[in-house]
Amino acid sequence: MNWKAVVYPFLIIAALGAIYLFFVFKHRNEPSEAQKQAAAQHLSADDIAIDKQEFPAHFNDVEDLAGKSVWMRNGNTMPYFPYEGGKVNFAKQAGLLPPAQKLDIKKAIKATVPASLNDKMAHGDHQALVVFTLPGSDAQYATPVGALEGQEEQYFDDLLFFYDDPHTIYSHWPKDTWAAIDAHQPKQGMNELQMSLALGMNLTTDSQTKGDRTITYDVNGKKTAVTFANDKATTIQPQ
Repeated sequence: MNWKAVVYPFLIIAALGAIYLFFVFKHRNEPSEAQKQAAAQHLSADDIAIDKQEFPAHFNDVEDLAGKSVWMRNGNTMPYFPYEGGKVNFAKQAGLLPPAQKLDIKKAIKATVPASLNDKMAHGDHQALVVFTLPGSDAQYATPVGALEGQEEQYFDDLLFFYDDPHTIYSHWPKDTWAAIDAHQPKQGMNELQMSLALGMNLTTDSQTKGDRTITYDVNGKKTAVTFANDKATTIQPQ
């Protein structure tokens, strides 16, 4: 028997197998491309949390919210009004919707808004509103989400709402942070996103440098100045 004819092919196959196993091991232990990109961009857990966007372009996109729940993203900025007898009672504002408030959407409607009403939303020929109930109540209310002017339509659902419970989106936040948010209380160590869910988005700021600035939050006329450093609240001062 020619032993070279047996050994040489065996050595070649063994070497190829070793090379294959090396690259498989290397590939499995290397960070994924997404992980590499996240590390390169220094993305936080908040940055990579799955926060849906709907990009509504037409009224029927707003109508698709019927039967679903949303949660207020832009809290303490949007007024809401009683919806009674198939009409919005614009003369009787119920208040401003607080941050992270759950809304159970019943339907979308179009309505003509009194010119004198200042609801922080364009009126257009018709305003688009969602009719909703609050948890534990059958009373219906309406809040604006966009406007229609001739052939032009503009909707702000993505700026106003979370489409999933923010407790689920940001489940990595500590329990004590969520307890403060649910109580609408500012807490040292909160980042700007967490503070916006505690105090809302009716605010003024002394800088455009996110995470390193002082923001004054207005909650129904009660103002609180919060100073952030490295996106952590360091001082909280009632005004």
